[in-house]
This record gives sequence, structure tokens and C-alpha cells, in this order.
Amino acid sequence: MPRVFVVEDEEDISGLIRYNLEKDGYQVGVASSGEEGISKLRPFKPDLIMLDLMLPGMQGLDVLRHLKGDAATKNVPVIIVSAKTSETDRVLGLEIGADDYIMKPFSVKELASRVKAVLRRTAPAPRRQTLRYNGLQIDFDSVVVTVDGRAVHLSPFEFKILAFLAQNPKRAYSRDDILNNVWREDAFVMPRTVDVHIRRLRTLIEKDPARPEYIKTVRGFGYIFNFSPEP
Repeated sequence: MPRVFVVEDEEDISGLIRYNLEKDGYQVGVASSGEEGISKLRPFKPDLIMLDLMLPGMQGLDVLRHLKGDAATKNVPVIIVSAKTSETDRVLGLEIGADDYIMKPFSVKELASRVKAVLRRTAPAPRRQTLRYNGLQIDFDSVVVTVDGRAVHLSPFEFKILAFLAQNPKRAYSRDDILNNVWREDAFVMPRTVDVHIRRLRTLIEKDPARPEYIKTVRGFGYIFNFSPEP
């Protein structure tokens, strides 16, 4: 069930949005200010955020900048819902990172259609059950990794890191990105912990750990699974 978080200070509007989204089967969280929204977003873990621009205290565009600058929320799609109708406001919101812009007053049917469209457009690709690349095979369901037919025994976190990178090939991830996708939010883990696990992974799966073929370093940033897996 998709989870939608609404940041809107007008109770009538947030209530209207919440009622109609819940009627369509969504789980909905609500905040009436930017500060409240930011504090509640992490535990709610939304699939989509609906954001008003004219909020008490922290303004909507500042909330949007914060969301796109936070590793935990930067990839969550955002729909701006605002009474601001100028082209400048729409363009600025989209340039900062919003995925859509709905002007008030809005049609409930249009809002529902836009929500579905953004969620469909930003949904992750279906997860592979098995990945193969140049001698490396990862079975995600049985949690088995083999290299040239030889079973490799990984720790749970080593497997999670490998699976996360391999499921998203040719995309570079920072250490913080990996931490946020692999460890629990309440776990206290230093970013350099990722480096330790990557080094261990390379000794287990790479033919030459000093010249890695599967997991490559993006200097000054993080890591990337640099090859397209075989079908």
C-alpha cells in the first residue's frame, strides 16, 4: 500500500486530500508545518510527499531543498500543491526537484490521477530473482552468491551491500546512500564502515581485489556496480 505524506497548513485541504487518498487505498500522514513534516517523514517512510509552498515558519521551497539534500528523502518524489500560480514559482519548484506541481483550487480526480502518475513513473524496476555477470551469480531469494561456480559465504551486511549495488547497476552511490539503504535508521554506523565491508567483499568475489571488476570506487564519492548484468 503506497504511503503518502501531506505537508499542508490548511486543515480543510489536508483533510480533503487525506480522505480521498485513504479512500483510494493509500496510507496517509499529515503535518501542518515544514518543521513538523521534516521531523515526521523519516519514521513514516513515504513513497510520495505532497507539499504546500506557503507554510507557517519554514517555507515550502526551503522544505523541498532540505528533502532533496537529505540522503534519506532525496529520492522520494514530491508533488507541490500550491495557490501560487506564477510560472516562476512552478519552474523554481521543479528545478529544485519537485516531480509535479498542482495549483489550488484543484479537482480531486486530477489530484488522484497525478498521484498515480508520479508513483508509476518513479516506481523502482521489478527486483531480479537472480543476477549473473561474468562469472558472478547472485540469487536474491536464497541469498546465495557464487563466483565461477564456487559458493562464497558473505555476512548479512556484505550480502545486503552487494545486492543493493547489483540491483542498481551503473549508478554511483555515496557511503551515506548505502548506509541508509542497508542499515536500520536507528543503528549508529560510521560511513567508513561501508569501506570495511566493501574491502571484505572484494576479497571474496573479485578475481583481483586490487583491480576490482564488479564493485568499483567512484573517487571522492562512493561505489558503483559498473556493469550491466546478463539477462
